[in-house]
Amino acid sequence: MSRNQLLPRDPSPPPDGPVDDSGCPILHVDMDAFYASVELLDRPELRGAPVIVGATGARGVVLSATYEARRFGVHSAMPMTRARRICPQATVIPPRHAKYAEVSRGVMEIFQSITPEVEPIASDEAFLDVGGARRRLGSPAAIARLIRAQVAERYGITCSVGVASTKFVAKLASRQCKPDGLLVVPAGRVVEFLHPLPVAALWGVGERTEQALVRLGIRTVGDLAQVPVATLQREFGAVGAHLAALAWGRDERRVVPHAPDKSIGNEETFPHDVDDPETIRRELLRLSERVAARLRAGGHVGRTVSVKLRRSDFTTITRSRTLREATDVAKEIFDTSCELYEAAGLERVRLRLVGVRVENLVPAAAATRQISLGERETGWREAEQAMDRAARRFGPDAVKPASLVRRPFGPIGP
Repeated sequence: MSRNQLLPRDPSPPPDGPVDDSGCPILHVDMDAFYASVELLDRPELRGAPVIVGATGARGVVLSATYEARRFGVHSAMPMTRARRICPQATVIPPRHAKYAEVSRGVMEIFQSITPEVEPIASDEAFLDVGGARRRLGSPAAIARLIRAQVAERYGITCSVGVASTKFVAKLASRQCKPDGLLVVPAGRVVEFLHPLPVAALWGVGERTEQALVRLGIRTVGDLAQVPVATLQREFGAVGAHLAALAWGRDERRVVPHAPDKSIGNEETFPHDVDDPETIRRELLRLSERVAARLRAGGHVGRTVSVKLRRSDFTTITRSRTLREATDVAKEIFDTSCELYEAAGLERVRLRLVGVRVENLVPAAAATRQISLGERETGWREAEQAMDRAARRFGPDAVKPASLVRRPFGPIGP
C-alpha cells in the first residue's frame, strides 16, 4: 500500500478502507491563495490566468498569487519588480484589505460554528480542535470535508485541511495537500509521513539553519531523527532539542482559542523619502481610512491609536494614544494620528515609511458610545458606513474619500 493510500490527499477513502483518524482531533485549515482567490470572485474572467495581488511601485511586494503565477516562481513577499519580470503576463491587482477582512471574518464564523476551540494564526488560517464535536458532526475527516464544503458554498473559495494528532503535523499536512486538498495523517503513521520530508519543512528551520544541517549531512527529517539529541544541542543550543522532538512528531502545544485580531494596521513605504508634512498627513489620512474600513468589516472597534514613523536612516519611532472611547471612525483615527505625528517632532525629517494602527480591539456590538451633556453626534460613523455600503454595491473604486486630497504619487505598500 502506497503512502498516498495511507495518507490520502483526496478526502475519499482509499480502495482498501477508510484511514484511521480516531487519534487526530487537530485540524489546520488554510485558505488557498486567499487574497488572490477573493479578488477572482469579482474578476471571474481571470480564472485560470496568472494573477498577483500587491502594490506596483518600486518598493511594493507580492501579497498573494494564484497558482498559475506561482508556476513561474512568484511567491508572497517577493519584490513586485521581480515578480513582474519573471511573470510579465500576470494581471496585478491592488489589495483590498477591507474585503479580505470581511471574508476572513465569515470563514472564522464557519469554524466557530463547528467548535469553540479555534486558534486563528492569520486572517486565512487557523487550528481547530474538533475532539468535542465528534458526537455531533462525525469523525475529524468528516468535519474537515464539511468545513471545505461550507467555505466553498458560502464564499466560492477553496481551502486545504490537514488532519493529525498534533498542530505541527496538521500544519505540514495542509501544506502537503495544497491546493484544494485534504490530508489525514493517522496517529500511528506520523513517523512514516515525516521522515521522507526535507528538513526545511520543520518549524524553526530557516535558510541558515537548513544550511548548517546540510553541512552535517542532514537533509531529511529522517536524517535528523537519527542524530543524538546531545549532538543537536551542542550544534544548535536549545533549538536542537526542539528539532529532535519535531523529527519524531512530538508537539505538546494545545489549540488556544483567541480572537483573530489583536490589532489592525496599515503602513506605506514611499517610493522616495519624504519630508513634506502635508504629504505625510495625506498619507495618514489614506491609511486611517483603510484601517477604519478593516475595523468595520471585521466588526471591531479599538481604543488605542498608534503611528509608526521610519526615518531615512531606518530609525523607527512609534507613538500611541488611548482614546476615551473605542472607535472605528476614520476621522477620529486620522485626527489622533496627526497629533501623534506632530508631537513626535518629525515634521521636517525625511521619512521613508509611515503606518497607522488601532489596538485594544473589542467587538463593535459590545462597545457603547456615550454622549456627554451638550455634545452632538458628528455623523462621521454613519457617513463612513454609507461609504462602506456603496463600495460593496458599486465596487471599491466607486467611493474614494481620500481622493478629495490629491496625492503626489500612487500607493506602494499593502
